[in-house]
Amino acid sequence: MNVPVSPVPAFGPALPEILLAAVSLALVLVGAFRGDGSKKLIDAIAIGALVIAGFLLLDQSPGRVSTFNDAFVVDTFARVMKVLTIIGAIFAIVMSARFLKDEKIARFEYTILILLSTIGMMMMCSANELISLYLGVELQSLALYVIAAMNRDNEKSAEAGLKYFVLGALSSGMLLYGMSLVYGFTGSVTFPAIAKAVSGQGGAGVMFGLVFIIAGLAFKMSVVPFHMWTPDVYEGAPTPVAAFFATAPKMAAVAMTVRLLVDGFLPVIKDWQPIITFAAIASMGLGAFAAIGQKNIKRLMAYSSIGNMGYALVGLAAGSIAGVEGIVIFMAIYLAMTLGVFAVILAMQTGGQRVESISDLAGAARTSPGLAFVMAALLFSLIGIPPLAGFFGKFYVFAAAIEAKLFVLAVIGIVASVVSAFYYLRIIKVMYFDDPAPALQPVAVELKTVMWLSAAFVIGFAIIAGPLKNIANAAAKSLF
Repeated sequence: MNVPVSPVPAFGPALPEILLAAVSLALVLVGAFRGDGSKKLIDAIAIGALVIAGFLLLDQSPGRVSTFNDAFVVDTFARVMKVLTIIGAIFAIVMSARFLKDEKIARFEYTILILLSTIGMMMMCSANELISLYLGVELQSLALYVIAAMNRDNEKSAEAGLKYFVLGALSSGMLLYGMSLVYGFTGSVTFPAIAKAVSGQGGAGVMFGLVFIIAGLAFKMSVVPFHMWTPDVYEGAPTPVAAFFATAPKMAAVAMTVRLLVDGFLPVIKDWQPIITFAAIASMGLGAFAAIGQKNIKRLMAYSSIGNMGYALVGLAAGSIAGVEGIVIFMAIYLAMTLGVFAVILAMQTGGQRVESISDLAGAARTSPGLAFVMAALLFSLIGIPPLAGFFGKFYVFAAAIEAKLFVLAVIGIVASVVSAFYYLRIIKVMYFDDPAPALQPVAVELKTVMWLSAAFVIGFAIIAGPLKNIANAAAKSLF
């Protein structure tokens, strides 16, 4: 009797994730034997592993490759979003070293948790079925719950971790429930099979499940109405952790949502387009108005992040190649701008104390001209002033919406962008026109490097706009 033998899965497409997993396990042993004194060594090894993983991604042959029974897929879109995720993780480790040492919370587990969450994010970018998607989400989330509350002696940090855990568990339950409904009504968990099933007859059951899935994914992207955790977690978590939350996980969450809706539910775009449109409008509106009264710059950046995720969803609502292309460009620019702003926040120290209030930047143009210049350039870019990078990011997603005849969505996005200019300009006014507050201390070398790299990217973006657009276009076409 001949028994069919399952083919051995090809591990090549998942080699970057396997490398990071092996390094993470090895670093656990290093930390266990050498304690927190090994933090510098672990940081260096982790950054090296992330860089190698990035090069392995770039070295992969072009085209779409799948493995593990089509559960894990690698295409140009996945590669680009994974590289952006890795960049966010590298800078999160670099920017955190001095902060964690100064705050006496420099534990070796922090870097290992960053690596583990990055593996989860990379899985999210490549997930081609509901089960692998859920595994990626949970691997990312469990590590993030811990680092949000890693400053155990700080009340706000503990509160942030608890809030994120409770609400994250709720969102995971909604996500899992939605997946079970979709599986029950389509008979499959893989995205291509789901697309085939819904193109014939979707039905109310599938759409009910999809609503729950989108709700779970909306929490990971921190878009309205599942944004409530964001301001408290950003304010309460250690600043490098907030910087990580605002960058790498956003890349993976957006990539996962785009792949799910395009690969799995594109035939019923008319059903999910209104949901995405509502989430985009509500997020842009909340991000524009709720940040106006904020005095803590980390809370302000939380609302800014919510608004920016709304702009990214504008491109997804278009449901086209141009829309996904706009998302990739927008997310790359958002990553650079956010890393730069959080580097400035980390550099805000007076008298040996870290400060987070907008008023602490008063007169910075006279006391710290370099820092003020970088912050002003990044804030003008966040507004969308041409020819800075932020203008191009918003231009491409709004152009995709107009091409898809979503005129109202595009207009609301432009209005929200104008409103949000108020609180960004207020920070610039405080830095350049208010009486100086106590002078900020000299900026650490690693933070200064991140700040100026971000500023250079934002200011000189027009030079590299063409190549980045070509990469984004190739990424978008690989999905359709």
